Amino acid sequence: MEDLDLVVPVRESAVNPQLRYALRSWVANLPHRRLWVVGHMPPWVNGARHIPLRQGGTKYRNTTAAVRAACESSGVSDRFLLCNDDFFVMRPQKEMPVLHRGLVRDVEADYAARVSSSYLEGMRQTRALLAEFGIAEPYSYELHVPLPVEKTGMLDALDVGEHLPVLHKRTAYGNLAGIGGEQIEDVKILHRAPRGYGPESEFLSTMPDAFTNGHVGQFIRAALSRPCRYEKAGRR
Repeated sequence: MEDLDLVVPVRESAVNPQLRYALRSWVANLPHRRLWVVGHMPPWVNGARHIPLRQGGTKYRNTTAAVRAACESSGVSDRFLLCNDDFFVMRPQKEMPVLHRGLVRDVEADYAARVSSSYLEGMRQTRALLAEFGIAEPYSYELHVPLPVEKTGMLDALDVGEHLPVLHKRTAYGNLAGIGGEQIEDVKILHRAPRGYGPESEFLSTMPDAFTNGHVGQFIRAALSRPCRYEKAGRR
């Protein structure tokens, strides 16, 4: 199968150490054709294509706008891998599998037991939206791993859900397009303690504090210590 482009929305930030190690992990372990940075282009990034984008909304609106911009760009491959700047692919992949988190109702129940947030409300609203299209038991694709995306299907999902303040766009796309996939636990590490991952982990993601100060950050930096082709020499 032909390698797909990678698309990563990047927020405006003076430093972004997670992105640096995410890029290293993709070069080492995730076959791809080209890298597209949407939004802010860090000065140390080398050899990536850039889609400039003004980021004046909420983080949810900004990332949705970034995904739409990628889908509307003629340069991006018709199928691409949608990433975040804190997705680490830790083991070699022949190609990126389609993965989901299980039923939205189960993920929703877990969140509702712990927090009340705009993210949770967006999850509920996205589930209700999918029910209007006859999808009573949708899967959640809000995992912290790269997602294979087909441009036309994603644009359809963004159009359908554009009225939602916090559209769960991966979930809307995955269910409306019927992409299926395999269920896994989410790989996001929220804490500093050395638990929840190990040498067998294929994918990881971290909170900024866990990456900077936690054991998981040490683990990722040790595994990905060599600069990659997307880093300018001498730039930090």
